[in-house]
Parts: sequence; structure tokens; C-alpha cells
Amino acid sequence: MPIPPEVTGEEIDPDVRQELMSLPKGLAEDVSRNLVMVAQLIDEDPEKAYGYSRVALRLASRVAAVREAAGFAAYATQKYSEALAEFRAARRMSGGVELWPVMADCERGLGRPERALAMAGEPEVQKLDKAGQVEMRLVAAGARRDMDQLDAAIVTLQSPELASSAVHPWTARLRYAYADALLAAGREREAREWFAKALEADKDGATDASDRLAEMDGVEFVDAFVEDEADEDESGLVVEGDLDEDDEDDEDDEDEDDDLGRADGDKS
Repeated sequence: MPIPPEVTGEEIDPDVRQELMSLPKGLAEDVSRNLVMVAQLIDEDPEKAYGYSRVALRLASRVAAVREAAGFAAYATQKYSEALAEFRAARRMSGGVELWPVMADCERGLGRPERALAMAGEPEVQKLDKAGQVEMRLVAAGARRDMDQLDAAIVTLQSPELASSAVHPWTARLRYAYADALLAAGREREAREWFAKALEADKDGATDASDRLAEMDGVEFVDAFVEDEADEDESGLVVEGDLDEDDEDDEDDEDEDDDLGRADGDKS
């Protein structure tokens, strides 16, 4: 797959670059450039990102960072079985536990929420950092909802991290998930309160909390382009339909004049 010449591979994370040092220099550069493309495209064009990840995987399948990148690209394209296999391989190679929550979410994607819940109770969760533990809580709550255990999902999300007024990178998503669960349970007043709290913490627009709040408040958004067109019509600008009507009126006036002329001729 083509890679823009400005992508050198130097943009890659230093830890990943360190892993790639086990490869011959030319090969390491090719792999790093493909991994950069994965990182750049995974949000806006996950299918293309997946394609670059497969190239990197063919070149260096024994590098944990490559298997992890391939896993996230497959996950982004909802290829959950493939993603889970890649995450497991990356974990075996690295020995880390940071992929545990996304592995559990793959189980959800495969329609196995009970396995995701079982993973939430494993010792690996205690080895996760705070962000990882919050992510695991979100996955577990999602699994509860998959199993129609809405009240249990709400309880799962209730935690010191949810109650804290401090804002962390995961705060907005945690508050949003809680608000969404409350709304699904018919607790609208509480849901609105937590959507508002999610919006306060969402500095990067990671959620659509503002849209959910507007929807609950009955606010309707009007397309600016449509509104401009309506303003033009009202301002007196002639539109196509008006032109047709004016042409028809002119033709009718001409016909009337012709009829009057013939009538005058008959009288004379």
C-alpha cells in the first residue's frame, strides 16, 4: 500500500521504535512507516488502517507492538475474533496486562458478554493502572447491559472514580456511560444531571453529551445551509418556480391582448 513520502517512520512512539531495533534497519523502517499510517488512519479510515496493519504484520509478526497495532486495527473494523487473537499474541510476547479490557470487549463483540464479565473478576484487573481499571468497569457494565441486567450495569459504574470531582482522560466517558444507563432505566432527571457532568469533563469532544442534553431538552438543530436557502427565498430572490409562474402570467397577458385586438378588428 502506498505511503506518503513525508511519513518517515520517525513519528512512531519511542517504545515501539525500541522494539523494532531487533529487526534489520531497512525492514524496521518499512514496519515503522506502516505503523505510523495505522495510527494516523485508525479513527478516520479504519479500513485503510487495517490494510496497513496487515502489511506490518506480514513484515514483522514476531514484534509485540506490531501484533498490538494489528489488533486495534481489526477491533476498529469490528473484526473481533481476529482482534482478540492479535491481542492475545501481543500479551504473550510482552507479558503485560494493559490489553485486558479491550480483550474483554472483544468477547462482548463476539456475543459472549458472560466471558467479558468473567474477565472483569480475574486477578489481571488488579494489575491495571487506574485508567485500565475504569476501562474494565466500562466493559463490565456494557456486558451487563448486553445481558439485559440494566440495574446491575448502573451499580457496576458506581465507584469512587465516578463520584470524584477530579477530571481525568476517562472521566467524560465514565459519566456518559452512567448517564446513558440511567436514561435506559427511565431515570431521566438523574440522567440529565450526569450528561451535564459528562459534558463538563469532555474537553476533547469524546462523547456526544451535548447532543444528548439537547435532545432531552427538546432542542432541535436546523441545518445552516437549509436555513440560508429559506432566508434567500424570503428575501425576495426569484426562484425557479417563481420564474415559471411569471412566464405563464406574461403569456396569458399576451393572449388577452391578442384576443382584444381581434375583437376590435371584428367591430371595425
